[in-house]
Amino acid sequence: MKNVIEKAKENWKSGLTVSLVAMPLSISLAVASGSTPLVGIITAIWAGLFAALFGGSNYNVVGPTGALSGLIAAYVVVNGTAALPTLTILVGLLILVAFALRLERYLILIPSSVIHGFTLGVALVIGFGQFNSALGLYGLPKHEHFFSNLVESFRHISQASVSTALIFTLFLVMLFVLRRFVPRIPGALLLSPIGILLGYLTITGVIPGLHIATLGSIFGDIPFTLVQAPHLEFSSTLFVSAAAIALVAILETMLSAKIADGMTHTKHHERKEMLGLGLANVVSGLAGGIPATAALARTSLNIKTGATSKVSAALSAIFLAAISFLFLGYFSYIPMSVIASILVYVAINMVEKEHFVRFYQYQKSGFWISLIVAAVTFYQDPIVGIVFGTALSLLIFIEKLSRGQFDLKLNMFDQGIVKNIQGDKLHDLHERADILLYSIKGKLVYINSRAHLSRFEEGLEKHSIVILRLRSVYFIDLDGAETLDEIIELVQKRGQQICITSLNEPVAEFLEQVSPKYRALKEQNLVFTKSEEALKHFGVKIPAPIVTTPATHFAKI
Repeated sequence: MKNVIEKAKENWKSGLTVSLVAMPLSISLAVASGSTPLVGIITAIWAGLFAALFGGSNYNVVGPTGALSGLIAAYVVVNGTAALPTLTILVGLLILVAFALRLERYLILIPSSVIHGFTLGVALVIGFGQFNSALGLYGLPKHEHFFSNLVESFRHISQASVSTALIFTLFLVMLFVLRRFVPRIPGALLLSPIGILLGYLTITGVIPGLHIATLGSIFGDIPFTLVQAPHLEFSSTLFVSAAAIALVAILETMLSAKIADGMTHTKHHERKEMLGLGLANVVSGLAGGIPATAALARTSLNIKTGATSKVSAALSAIFLAAISFLFLGYFSYIPMSVIASILVYVAINMVEKEHFVRFYQYQKSGFWISLIVAAVTFYQDPIVGIVFGTALSLLIFIEKLSRGQFDLKLNMFDQGIVKNIQGDKLHDLHERADILLYSIKGKLVYINSRAHLSRFEEGLEKHSIVILRLRSVYFIDLDGAETLDEIIELVQKRGQQICITSLNEPVAEFLEQVSPKYRALKEQNLVFTKSEEALKHFGVKIPAPIVTTPATHFAKI
């Protein structure tokens, strides 16, 4: 108990700061998800508290996020807000199933290019999703797909309110100005009271002639309650949507925890974090909330304001409940255009341009995959973007793997090495050489074995001796062993001598069982531990290593 009290003393300031920022953000992100302001607060309180109590990160702050808002909003368009608690509970249960089956191990199949592309796509959805609120367009027809709704907004752009657009622009600019000159204090925390005051003065007629929509005019009064009795119902689209949201929630939470580890030089417990996230979503749904995941911006703020343990995130949820009890009713006055400016600001900050610059400079395929995923996410559906991008990335990876990485050296008896080639492309070899040393890299399996065989079929016949070096082969399957036999048979038919060197023990044991050509070479004493032994066997003189005494070493220096 004493330890908890000491941690509370260390972390109350960071917890209070995060709760003050979480309040306007939770309201805004709940609205962006197609839900109500109160639901965002309920989610931040319960999901944040249970993730802190049972999670494995000392710094992650869990609540409504932009990464999930696009998926949730798409679900709401088809099924309505009443179905959200059921969706949230199922998301939590699926995360718990993933925890039980240890499925987090397979997250490595989703490359960073897909994750950053997805983030860009979601940022575009959030940003353009504020089009109506930013311009004062309300009562427009609703469509199932986001892009169709955006087109509908452009069709009615002539009905835009100039005053609403000016308020949106002013607050958005102020958010960036505050970040530039007051970086330690989040802009949403400073501007929310100003927005509430502006809305109040407008509604009470103190500012005559200004008509702007507020949270209250759209959602009515916002009385505070910790729990809304959930209405549980099921639909045909429920499971697919829940699986997609669970996947994104896991990805975002693990990514946030990893970044937090980098900022604090600590290590989170991955398994416990999965457990905490699953429980957080189940409880959020039972309380009437929406799906939640770790929020990187709030996690970063938590760290920067001095958090030292998960007590900070727990206190943040408690403080948020207290602050909401006292002040949530006032948020009914905040203009929707101010909410839109906060969400557009969040969307812009979701995109980390340095990642795209690095992809463009060093991995063009990753850059284009990111843009494709973003486009599909924006135009069609976030989960389609993730699946398509992952499949495309794996195809590119397999295609590259299928080329067969190798290292090739040409050796003359009297000159030593005269040519060295590395990579996956065999250039024209004009040099004649006595010995070809061909090293296979990585795996020798069905994917890449034919690439190695084709190199021997199309060339590499000018050399009297072939040394197959398998030191870097750490796995071989039946297809690889059969291909190795074909290479040996092909080389021998051309009248070239061949040997094998540098096998590791598991590969050697496997070849002993399945490869007759390997066994034949072994019986002829043509399987060597080192390549130097093979070179000596064929008459190549290996220069002795120069051994220097400490005295001669220092003399050279």
